[in-house]
Amino acid sequence: MKSILRTNRLTKIYDDAYALREVSISLEPGRIYGLIGQNGSGKTTLMRLIAGLSFPTSGTLELFGCANEKKIHHERTRIGCMIEYPSFIPNMTAKDNLKLHRVMRGIPNEEVEDELLQIVGLANTEKKKAKDFSLGMKQRLGIAIALLGDPEFLILDEPINGLDPLGVVEVRNLLMKLCSEQQKTILISSHNLPELYQVATDYIIIHEGEIREAVTLKQLEEHCKHYLRLECDCPEKLAAVIESELHTDNYRVMPDNSIRLYDFLDKRERIITVLFQNGLIITNCSMEGDTLEDYFISIIGGVKNVQSY
Repeated sequence: MKSILRTNRLTKIYDDAYALREVSISLEPGRIYGLIGQNGSGKTTLMRLIAGLSFPTSGTLELFGCANEKKIHHERTRIGCMIEYPSFIPNMTAKDNLKLHRVMRGIPNEEVEDELLQIVGLANTEKKKAKDFSLGMKQRLGIAIALLGDPEFLILDEPINGLDPLGVVEVRNLLMKLCSEQQKTILISSHNLPELYQVATDYIIIHEGEIREAVTLKQLEEHCKHYLRLECDCPEKLAAVIESELHTDNYRVMPDNSIRLYDFLDKRERIITVLFQNGLIITNCSMEGDTLEDYFISIIGGVKNVQSY
């Protein structure tokens, strides 16, 4: 299976400062990649390099299996983008904006304008000009423009910014549908980490221009899984009692001899009672586990590195 995108040590320097430093990633077809990072971490710079809106200082980029610069330029017609802010003419209606972009791209299917407006929830804006749209409506228009030409690879920079809760759900469902039914690959950045957690299949954490972590949803859920942390006066006996009396092997013994128990999360009293009846004195039985925000903070080096993201 060919990668949609592959970068090798991609680097961008502005005024002797690294915006990106030796970024190497690979994006596979039919997946949604959540790009996580603080403001200034390099998210938008990476997106601009992929879309051809900027050029790397060093390193290479391969798109749809093509590494030749001329071929990459042609392959970018298979990309739809909304980077930094939606691209539209303020004094035109949503439909006129779509028509303008459709004609500029040489897309003959006129019906796609109404179809896309319906998809993004702007079908009833009629003669209202884009400059009078709310921030959320502008975001929806930007997504509709990005979807013109039925792109195989969609790049969206903060697409749910400014959306109300219903709009967030609608965009989330749209992206998941585009991925599952049309096998589109989507690269999406967002400050809303809980929302990103509900839509992405993969996560790329970037900090100070460097990729710190690339994980699948399954791997992330393993990192963020909640558990009961158990400590007692006789740790060597604890695991045996858990298996014999609680009838589960869904636990992990840690290097400090504590145990992470992934079952019975809402039955702490029962666990303490059972262990006590078997001669164990529990010194700790606490619910632990990271959220996506916790995990992100741990990867970039702790709370001291958190500003806004």
